[in-house]
Amino acid sequence: MNKYIGIDLGTSSVKMLLVSADGSIEKSVSREYPISYPQSGWSEQNPNDWYNATIDGLYELLDGCDKENVKGISFGGQMHGLVILDENDEVIRPAILWNDGRTSRETEYLNEVIGQEALMEYTANIAFAGFTAPKILWVKENEPENFARIKKIMLPKDYLAYKLSGVFATDFSDASGMLLLDVKNRCWSEKMCEICSVNIDTLPRLFESYEKIGTLLPELASKLGLGEVTIAIGAGDNAGAAIGTGISEGGDCNISLGTSGTVFISQDKFTKNECGALHNFCHANGKYHLMGCILSAASCNKWWVEEILGTANFRNEEDGLDLLLGKNDVYFLPYLMGERTPHNDVNAKGAFIGMRPSTTRKEMTLAVLEGVAFALRDSVELARNSGVKIESTKICGGGAKSEVWRKIVANVLGIPVVRPLIEEGPSYGGAILAMVASGEYSSVSEATSKLVKTKDITYPVAEITEMYNQKYANFKILYPALKNAYNII
Repeated sequence: MNKYIGIDLGTSSVKMLLVSADGSIEKSVSREYPISYPQSGWSEQNPNDWYNATIDGLYELLDGCDKENVKGISFGGQMHGLVILDENDEVIRPAILWNDGRTSRETEYLNEVIGQEALMEYTANIAFAGFTAPKILWVKENEPENFARIKKIMLPKDYLAYKLSGVFATDFSDASGMLLLDVKNRCWSEKMCEICSVNIDTLPRLFESYEKIGTLLPELASKLGLGEVTIAIGAGDNAGAAIGTGISEGGDCNISLGTSGTVFISQDKFTKNECGALHNFCHANGKYHLMGCILSAASCNKWWVEEILGTANFRNEEDGLDLLLGKNDVYFLPYLMGERTPHNDVNAKGAFIGMRPSTTRKEMTLAVLEGVAFALRDSVELARNSGVKIESTKICGGGAKSEVWRKIVANVLGIPVVRPLIEEGPSYGGAILAMVASGEYSSVSEATSKLVKTKDITYPVAEITEMYNQKYANFKILYPALKNAYNII
């Protein structure tokens, strides 16, 4: 049986899956790499670390398998990161990542001077600090010698694709988060390139996520013991996760509880997003989607349990929390890395509110899980207010493994939460895209309908949902009350 490799280039590690054409996972391998924080709020990585970790992991992934049956490779990857190469294809500086907050001035310039209305016309989106265009402007202003050397601008997963195939390419879903793409017309925006002093020749060729861009370089194929292997460009991690969880038809929704958190809503056609707080992006299936993003999700729970409580026993910390659902008086604002949707505020910070001498460890742990769920509901409410009906949602990411967190999300949103049988998200989505690019399936819809199965469903309980509706109303008051304080802390 033919086999395919899905590569998820994450923030802390790269994860690789070997998947058979019937959707079964043959093997999984991951490799970690460092992340640096040169200044408060900054976040960078060395792209060469991604490549070295990927190649090292591929050797293990392929060890013992029928290598002649490996037919395709594709990707899901962390979005928005700025990777710049010089005329010799050398990395000019460390990649500035999606959760880097240094671009507040550049973001303000784009939204206030260029104007949100103009940005929406050019790209269908407003500027957020994590997007790529503000990063380009930051390099231009602060590192002019590096800016002058730029010959190629790409996104993190595209660097991997370039190193594996030699083809300078990106896909529409990932490019949507650069603020350089005319999302509606699926082409680079000449206006935005002019604003950012970017020559279109420095930008990669655009492909659909499921399209073949080339084949694995012969020298790499030889080293890995492979034959001719199709390379598909793949998708941004959220679109890749949506494919991996079967989100392909209009109105389908997926929530990702990874390092960051996202609400991803598939759209059959482009719709004008009036509020701008939700991202209006291309989907990996050739269509479109709306998305809200919170910058800290499962990372909040990891910080709380490991760094503050000093344990790695997440399950023990969650024991008994289901008895407290809707009854907690402690609130947590999950803005450890600032916030994107809906506040677009790099200065926002995490906060516990409502503690008393009687407050318990369990209540504070529950508050962390609830705070992330409330922040995700902010995005859901924006979609609902624009007329989108969300009947249920899939869920994926490390946080989705927690039964009590799934219960919290179901009750905070008031909808069933569906967990796929395979919870690998972007890496599984990447493997599916590789299958389509290689001709194993005729379309993304055909592939997902045959491969994505349901593991379980968590239903909301009416009484608990009603209590959470009131708690969410309280939660919405907290950020505006603290906003001015964030600016001086």
